[in-house]
Amino acid sequence: MFGKKWAALAAGVMGVTLLTGCGGAADSAGGGAITLGFSQVGAESGWRTANTKSIQESAKSAGIELKFSDAQQKQENQITAIRSFIQQKVKVIAFSPVVESGWDTVLKEAKTAGIPVILTDRSVDSSDKTLYKTFLGSDFVAEGKKAGEWLVKESAAATGDVNVVELQGSTGSAPANDRKKGFADAIGSTSKIKVVASQTGEFTRAKGKEVMEAFLKSQSKIDVLYAHNDDMALGAIEAIEAAGKKPGTDIKIVSVDAVKDGMQALADGKINYIVECNPLLGPQLMDLVKKVSAGEEVPARIETQETEFDQAKAKAALPQRQY
Repeated sequence: MFGKKWAALAAGVMGVTLLTGCGGAADSAGGGAITLGFSQVGAESGWRTANTKSIQESAKSAGIELKFSDAQQKQENQITAIRSFIQQKVKVIAFSPVVESGWDTVLKEAKTAGIPVILTDRSVDSSDKTLYKTFLGSDFVAEGKKAGEWLVKESAAATGDVNVVELQGSTGSAPANDRKKGFADAIGSTSKIKVVASQTGEFTRAKGKEVMEAFLKSQSKIDVLYAHNDDMALGAIEAIEAAGKKPGTDIKIVSVDAVKDGMQALADGKINYIVECNPLLGPQLMDLVKKVSAGEEVPARIETQETEFDQAKAKAALPQRQY
């Protein structure tokens, strides 16, 4: 219910909306509240929904005026939103890039306008590091590596090949590129683990289910599914069960995110291992917004603290899980 509510809200906001922080609609140009322009990727998953909610609630709590734009998974929408923020002369711009490349032009426009930029959750591949002040988020390569290291240990006793199918995130995005690389680097230590099929599931349940159905038809033997996020894993579980197989047993599943639905599937034994990616970046982001708005120096990269979960840890964490 939570996910549907926020997904519907985000999907309905193509344009830019204004959420006023505590204390009313202050004029930031006149010395009032800081105005933050934030462009979100979309509402493609439970993780993204929780991330949006954290940012919106944290802006309100911090007294920061938030101009929020939902890009609906399109880079051109984000570029339009960023240019709108520049025209509106916001104090700070933050965004989670849909893809890694193609940002230099609009980021140079923000720099020329004297508006600092913060990257959240996802990075860009620009060689000019002066175009943004800092990156706040996860180490996606490390996440993929943790998933791969778990599989290497899990497969240590296997006598034959271990066939893996991979559900990648959105093509060209930082988490998809990096989680694939980290996983490949980790399993490269053993020749028996083989990725026999790899395709994007676009970070959504529906696409995860669709691609997993295709994998089940095209591959004679699937031992493991590696999903770049929980939503794709949950969609794949539906496909696996519809095919008469038992997820977590007939096909082992390792995923990334640790949202509530994924954690419940892990507790139920349908997923075997989850690497956490924390979406609750709002409080840290608002702290950074205040600092860069005041002209303070901030670290070039700030990583969130995250862990991994097996079934026992998932059961213990679920009652207090915030997302």
